[in-house]
Amino acid sequence: MSITGDGPGLSKAKRRLGRYLTGAAALIITYAFIYRWAMGQFAGEDVTFIQALHVVVETFTTTGYGEQTAFWMDSPQLLTLSILMQLTGVTTVFLTLPLFLVPLVKDALRTDPPTTSDLTDHVIVCTYTPRGDALVNELDAMAMPYIILESDRELAEELYADGYTVAHGDPESVEDLEAVNAESALAIVADDDDETNASIILAAKQAAPDSRVVSVIEDQRVSDYHRFAGADEVVSPRRLLGESLAGKATTSISSALGDAIEIGEDFEVAELLVQRGSPVEGETIAESGIGRLTGANIIGAWFTGEFVSPPSPHAIIDEHTILLVVGRERQLEQLRELTLSSARRFRRGTVIIAGYGEVGSTAAETLASAGVPHLVVDKQDKPGVDIVGDVTKPQTLMEAGVDEARSIILALDDDTTAIFTTLVSERVSEETEVIARANETESIAKLYRAGADYVLALSTVAGRMLASRVLDEEVIAPESQIEIVRTNAPGLVGKTLAEADVRARTNCTIIAVERNGGLLTELGPDFSVEKNDDVLVAGIDEDIYQFNERFG
Repeated sequence: MSITGDGPGLSKAKRRLGRYLTGAAALIITYAFIYRWAMGQFAGEDVTFIQALHVVVETFTTTGYGEQTAFWMDSPQLLTLSILMQLTGVTTVFLTLPLFLVPLVKDALRTDPPTTSDLTDHVIVCTYTPRGDALVNELDAMAMPYIILESDRELAEELYADGYTVAHGDPESVEDLEAVNAESALAIVADDDDETNASIILAAKQAAPDSRVVSVIEDQRVSDYHRFAGADEVVSPRRLLGESLAGKATTSISSALGDAIEIGEDFEVAELLVQRGSPVEGETIAESGIGRLTGANIIGAWFTGEFVSPPSPHAIIDEHTILLVVGRERQLEQLRELTLSSARRFRRGTVIIAGYGEVGSTAAETLASAGVPHLVVDKQDKPGVDIVGDVTKPQTLMEAGVDEARSIILALDDDTTAIFTTLVSERVSEETEVIARANETESIAKLYRAGADYVLALSTVAGRMLASRVLDEEVIAPESQIEIVRTNAPGLVGKTLAEADVRARTNCTIIAVERNGGLLTELGPDFSVEKNDDVLVAGIDEDIYQFNERFG
């Protein structure tokens, strides 16, 4: 990669310093003329200009005076001039100069991000966003080369300093895309706002007609325009997130396991929310007898936002626990009955949707399709909104009937607002289930601590969806809190599951193996993985990365 020379920021700092030095020189020369005139006027001494200049420089730099001071002692005017020059010098040299020198030093020490790349078979991400960061993590785990093309110079510098592979350039520019070797790219991901992405797609198709272009959209209505611009695939994570959040509310209302992930014929993986007052709440996993009573297997659990796989038999199941279970449909339905609260089981109130953007409107459509009564609250009065108000205010939630509602879906754009709304909702009505959207993965734990029953991050969903489009890896359920992938694992070939010890090494669980078109689900410790097998692995993102590094 090539590194650019002086950038715009560095040239600006040099120009500022040049103007400062010019101004300081003019000030010193002016004082030299004033001093020469004052010596003749008040001391009767005729000094040369160079002598006057020497005295002024000595005064400005506070290095001391020479023989000229003998003429000052009896002249108040010359003493006043001396004081004025000293104050001006201190201000100019010691207080003002650092304001110009410090930025110059910082610019000189700054490492500029590259503007070109010689990578091949790589993924170009235009530009950097939290969802793009999730994609980058996936690419890193698969040892897939990538480069982020970022137009914001300061952000590009920060990413470069943090160890990201990044180039500074305009992703809407054909020349800048060519500079990062777009023609040899495996895929180009347009990850900006919807209008900018359309421009990126057009530039990408001109720079690299044969490279796959994947576009991320926020508004489902623009998908046709992006395809018309040349996008090979269009990803809508907000819509998928809205459907998933609504699915959680729908499932909690009925006993049907509507949001289970079908792995094979009559074999599913599900996330089950343990409700307050359910038969298993307050018991350890061993005491609950889940395996004995239902035949389903617990392969992981979320305890207040922290995923553990496998969970300890002594781990206590509380009202915020989410069990990750695998089994036959009948087994999972039996287990679901154990996680439902007797108080909530027959509560038939409406579902409140807070926020009516793309996520909220999709959730409303999903609930309407399922015949679930719902009510929409938003700050803006627009079609589809039932109550206009601020959901962080208790009176707004009370007006929406939160105390009688079955669930509240927080489809808000701001995580801080979602966290505060969760606290308010829990205070107003503890029995109402809180199903929350998070924009940043860092907010997930906060939302759980605030009292949310289920949280799903937009950046996680988007990152997984993008990964499934650009990697040779099938992400079965990108909308799940855990990642389930179907992949080849050559590092496991010829080993038994006991020898591989996948759980201990990676915290992941092999839930099934595909062999010769069939799905094998009864996997004992003596089961051996064969050469052409595909394994289905479940775990959180970081653990899937570990699995890929060890066995992929």
